[in-house]
Parts: sequence; structure tokens; C-alpha cells
Amino acid sequence: MGVAGTLEYLSDLFSNSSSKKKKRKQLNTVSVKIRMDCDGCALKVNKALSRVKGAKSVELDMKQQKATVYGYVEANEVMKAAQSTGKKVEPWPYVPYTMVAHPYVAGVYDKKAPPNFVRATDDPAVVTLTPVEEQYALMFSDENPNACSIM
Repeated sequence: MGVAGTLEYLSDLFSNSSSKKKKRKQLNTVSVKIRMDCDGCALKVNKALSRVKGAKSVELDMKQQKATVYGYVEANEVMKAAQSTGKKVEPWPYVPYTMVAHPYVAGVYDKKAPPNFVRATDDPAVVTLTPVEEQYALMFSDENPNACSIM
């Protein structure tokens, strides 16, 4: 524990306010998919998300239709602020395709997804490889020095 942490601990220990303690918010990154067609839309979204209490910075990507808020914010607060613009809003639904074992399965593959991204899923059959599939994948892997020795 550093000096600042020690001082904070001692301050909390000796403070005589044993009543409700404020819960500290954690530093978060919240991404949402929001439709932005022009610079005016982007400015409107930027203003709305910058006003969220605890927001440190806001990044907009008009090409991917993505807004990212960094700071001490909650996801539901960011969603409410984004919805106040009158635009269609949803939590960022995409993950890099390398995180999914079967990126071209129905329900995961999305033609509207940004390049190298697929929709997130919790289905274990899609997210992980079966032992047999893993064995075949390792057999032809570039990291395997004995792979494709026939070629």
C-alpha cells in the first residue's frame, strides 16, 4: 500500500462518521452504438455525453457509429444521456473476431459490423473450440514447427 493509500486508510479509520459511506465509482469505459450521420449529430451526442457526471473524456467514431465515454460513469447513465439526444442507442454489441472461435456462425456474424468485429455472444458452443477442433487447429498452426511438414 502506498503513502496515499495508507493516509486514506488512516483517515477513514479515525473519521467519526460511521454513518453511510459514499460508494466510490470505479473508472470505467462505456461504449455505445449510436447513429450519427453528420457533424451536427456528432456535436449533439458529444455535448450530451460530456454532461454525464464523472465523464473525463468522450470519443466519437462516426464511421463505426460508436461513442466511448471514459471516466467515473455508470453504463446506464451513459445510455440515458445518449437516449436524450433522440437517437437510436444500444450498448456496443461487437467484439474482435479473434475472441470468438466460430465468427461466421449465424447470430454472431453481422454484415453491418465494423471490419474485424463480430457480435458478442455468450453461447459456449460458439465462443470456445471443442477439444477435437482445438487439436486440428493446433495441427495446422503457424506456431507449430511440425505443422504441414508434408508440404
